[in-house]
Amino acid sequence: MASSRNPRIKQIIETVAVIVLLGLVGLQGAESGSSFSYEAINCRKHSASLTDFGGVGDGKTSNTIAFRKAIEHLSQFGAQGGSQLIVPAGKWLTGSFNLTSHFTLFLHKDAVILASQDEKDYPIIPPLPSYGRGRELPGPRYGAFIYGTNLTDIVITGNNGTIDGQGAIWWEKFRNNQTNYTRPHLIEIMYSNQVQISNLTLLNSQFWVVHPVYSSNVLVLGLTILAPTDSANTDGIDPDSCTNVRIEDCFVVSGDDCIAIKSGWDQYGIAFGMPTKHVIIRRFTCISPDSAVIALGSEMSGGIEDVRIEDIYALNSESGVRIKSAPGRGGYVKDIFVRRFTLNTMKYVFWMTGAYGSHPDDGYDPKALPVIKGINYNYMVAQNVTMAANLAGIDNDPFTGICMSNVTIGLSAKPKKLQWNCTDIAGTTSEVTPPPCSLLLDNGKSTCPFPTNKLPIEDVKLQTCSY
Repeated sequence: MASSRNPRIKQIIETVAVIVLLGLVGLQGAESGSSFSYEAINCRKHSASLTDFGGVGDGKTSNTIAFRKAIEHLSQFGAQGGSQLIVPAGKWLTGSFNLTSHFTLFLHKDAVILASQDEKDYPIIPPLPSYGRGRELPGPRYGAFIYGTNLTDIVITGNNGTIDGQGAIWWEKFRNNQTNYTRPHLIEIMYSNQVQISNLTLLNSQFWVVHPVYSSNVLVLGLTILAPTDSANTDGIDPDSCTNVRIEDCFVVSGDDCIAIKSGWDQYGIAFGMPTKHVIIRRFTCISPDSAVIALGSEMSGGIEDVRIEDIYALNSESGVRIKSAPGRGGYVKDIFVRRFTLNTMKYVFWMTGAYGSHPDDGYDPKALPVIKGINYNYMVAQNVTMAANLAGIDNDPFTGICMSNVTIGLSAKPKKLQWNCTDIAGTTSEVTPPPCSLLLDNGKSTCPFPTNKLPIEDVKLQTCSY
């Protein structure tokens, strides 16, 4: 009874319920003694334990050599049914390591992989060609903690085992301008096909948490991703110039966007020309007080298209779906479909900006204007909202084809006086409260579209694998 009258207690109860629910969703494998099962795109014929290669799970001994030796040994079985490396219960400290094809990295439910906090344990690698430089600093960047490139059929999974980036020291160095290169991602998979990252708890990433880039047929399922809400740029899941991506049943608490869909930065992204497309996101929960539940951009110069988002819950976050772009970006964001959002305690429900400045260098073309069109929202309920919408396109480059239908927004105790700020946009609305701005025309009782066809990635079925 008291909890129903106290919004804060009610929010906590709701959040805990969601965490418990998603925890049950993530526990899709089973363990009994020395045997276990899990679901994956492919099962493996060859197995080894990290302890077979001298691994020590005491949380202090470095296992970098053990991981590298194990994966090098198992790589020989790629054409012979593939291989899996088992990380047993324990705390396994290690530096960065690379994965191989036709390979599964499996974490026992009581396994914790601890990322080294020593910069010397991370290789220096070239910048992404679609970015032209490190995202934070000019020049090269640190390689990811768990990294793979030019791979086929790669699985990182577990029965809710944990990967801890131990990122606090990296956040502090970044804030104090003490980093020499752009910080490492926790997991980055490049130029790869058939990628699965699932049923894990990912903590305290140094930078972006899960970063598939230049890859296709990517599954991100049942992840719990946690970082302090004041941690620096700990985006949860960032598909970047990827095709056919499925993100389901994930829970993210982040210091930045919970999901950010990207495709390259200014002139480098335009030249590289690889869009992110055919993405489905469903049953996703986010807490991010200073950022978006789902962001499109700001690095979107290769284009973003055909993104389908449904059944989303967010608590205490800055905005729902945020589109970020600017003159110089070029590219496009089009054919975006959103439905069935439940939002509680938000600064904005809708947020679009054409003035998200940050550029890689002075070589960008300010005349390279982005195309933002075909953005559809349907069946959204929000409460305790400060401002319904802040929608700002670009002068002489308006954001068009915006459609909103069946949207109910309840305002906070101290809402903004101006609820809809609209400039350089065009679109329609139907059954939206509070009443939208005049640039969004009333379209009667029509409903915004959502595709009825399935994406190929939705038909990918997982096998039950055992060990």
